[in-house]
This record gives sequence, C-alpha cells and structure tokens, in this order.
Amino acid sequence: MKLKQQPQDFCVEELTEVKVGSEGAYAFYRLDKESLGTPEAIDAICRKWKIPRWRIGYGGLKDRHARTKQFVSIFHGPRRGLKQTHLHLHYLGQITVPYGPKLVTGNRFQITVRDLSSSEAREALDSLDELQQDGVPNYFDDQRFGSVPADRRFIARYLILEDYETALKLALTAPHEHDRSEIKRLKELLRKEWGNWTSLKEQLRPGNVRSVINYLCDHPQDFRGAFACLHMELKTLYLSAYQSYLWNLCLSRWLERHCRAEQLFQVPLKTGPVWFYRRLSVEQRQALQSLRIPYLSARLKLSDDHPLRPIIEDVLASEKITLRQLRLRHFRKPFFSRGERSAVFFPQDLVYRLDDDELNTGKRKLFLEFVLPRGCYATMLIKRITMVPKLPSD
Repeated sequence: MKLKQQPQDFCVEELTEVKVGSEGAYAFYRLDKESLGTPEAIDAICRKWKIPRWRIGYGGLKDRHARTKQFVSIFHGPRRGLKQTHLHLHYLGQITVPYGPKLVTGNRFQITVRDLSSSEAREALDSLDELQQDGVPNYFDDQRFGSVPADRRFIARYLILEDYETALKLALTAPHEHDRSEIKRLKELLRKEWGNWTSLKEQLRPGNVRSVINYLCDHPQDFRGAFACLHMELKTLYLSAYQSYLWNLCLSRWLERHCRAEQLFQVPLKTGPVWFYRRLSVEQRQALQSLRIPYLSARLKLSDDHPLRPIIEDVLASEKITLRQLRLRHFRKPFFSRGERSAVFFPQDLVYRLDDDELNTGKRKLFLEFVLPRGCYATMLIKRITMVPKLPSD
C-alpha cells in the first residue's frame, strides 16, 4: 500500500461558514499549498509581507505531503493575494474577528491509496462497508506529534515533573525527521555548546532561539524562565501533544477492556501501538458511539462512580503523574485545555471507486472522497481499511 505517492493523491479542503464582507479589521484569505507544512507557509507569508506572526490566525495544521486548502486571517493584512513556490494566498475579503479552530466546520478529503493487490483492495472495500456501521477510532494521529522526538520523550511531561532544563533542551535540540539542513546545524551547535551561553550568543542569529540564550546569559540556571521565552505557539503545541497522547491511551485501554481479544488488532503510531476494533456487537457499538472521553487536565473532576475513572487512573499511573500535576505550577500560560472528544467518527458523503493503478503496474488504486468533522484524522480511516489483519473466517 502506498499513500501520498504524489501530492495530488492526498487533497484536503478546509470547510467554514465564515461570512466575508468588505468591512472588518481582519483580511481573510484562502491558502492553497503543496508539499509545505502550515507553519512553514505562515513563516513564508510573514517574511514576504514583513508582519509579526501574532497577526495571523488559522484553523489548524494541514499536512505537509499533500495539496491543501485552508483559511487564514491577518490583522490589518494587505487586501491582495500572494503567490510563491508551493503556496498561493487568495484574498477573499474582510471579517470582523480573527479566524481560528472554532470557525472550522470540517474538512473534505480526496485520497488515492495506491499499490494495492487484488486481495488488499477487496479487504479495503469490506472494511469500508464495516466502518460505515461501526465508525473509526477517533485517535490523534502522527501529525499531532510532530514535536515529539523519535525516543518518544514528551516535553510537556518534563514540565509536569518540573525538570525544566530537560524540557528546554528537548525543545531546542531534539532532532526531527523533517528538519531542514540549517535547523540540523543549529541543533547540533546547541547540543555541542549547551551551557556555554555566552559563546552561543555570539554564534546565533537574531530570533527566538537567540532570545532564549540571551536570557540564559543573564540567568544561567533559570531554565524555567528560559522556557517561558519560547513562542507561545510552540509551548501550546508541546502541551497539546502530550494531552493528545494521554487521550489516545484512554481510548485504547477502553477498547481493550470492552472488546474481546478476537475483535482487536493493533495499529502502530509514532507514540506507540493502539487498539483498533472490528465486528462489534450491537451493545458494543451503542456504547462506543455514545462514549466521549475527557481531555486530562487539573480541572477535570471525576466522581467516585465515574465510568472512566479506573481507566484514567490507570493511564496516569502508567505515566507516573497525577491530575493535580497537570496544573503546571509556575506557568499561567499555556495550560492543559478542558473538554472532551468523541471516541469514534463517521465519514460523511463517502464515495469511493476502485481502478487500475497507472503508477504501479499490475496493482489497484482506491479513490476515496469524504467529509470529516473538525479534529478528526483521515489517516486513521486509511489505517482502518488497510491494516486490519485477515482472520481465518474471512
């Protein structure tokens, strides 16, 4: 199976009901991009128009290896478009409030799964029929964990444990798969010279990293204060990644407790394997579809008879933390957010077709088009239909 063999094999269109006019302090745009992550696209816009990043609002991070359409707003932004390699910003008009995640209603996907054998294609079609009845586990997928290094150390967990030096060092030096060559050189320099703040200050260009090092030159042991110097967007990303990981653990353990062994199969994620299900009973299907799992935070109140209390306590114990520790002492912002998330999702307006794969001789391709609610991952649907093991009775 091959996914994203070419950028046009994975297309995402963000959906919103925002009303655009000629008045308002925020210029509103559609951002079309290809083979470029959302943060990199925002950085390119800021550089070209010489505007600070805080003036730009957007609804979510769209995949780097794809063709995507999403919306952005810019406070007092130019009333014109912008075109560069890999991105095209279309000016649409003015809005009165900044654009953000709450204004996204969903995402439309057009995905081509390639290099399928005939048997794999049949199994994928069978799985599509099944998931329309049982849904797809609503896990956060690997895109959510771009800030997590290969050794799966979560920056936010070190903040919880008040090990601020390790948290800062991970944030500044941990290697990531898609680091550009200049970022790799910067991280190598930081690892090599860690603790030699004056030397680093002399070698670094102006920017957020240098601001952190400048702080350490004046406060050599105040790693908590240095961490606070990082951009708020990054700090929020670190907390979101760990909170999403904890949520995934809760869902996976719920499935393990409520499904029979023969109904479960494991799917590998960047942060570790999780349980998927198949062939639910009517009772299991009803329980799962009504299940909403809360995000773990210090503000979460669990009664003694809360049905998820044993699972949440088990997850926290495995991480050797408590709900109280999620308050993040000494930091007013960012914080672990409140809320809850549905355990499963269902694709809407699903259409699909099977055809010969022109890029892989003798193989088949499966084209899918569907709409998902905000926050759901299409790649989870793809994993559901391509990673299900064949059972003896199949």
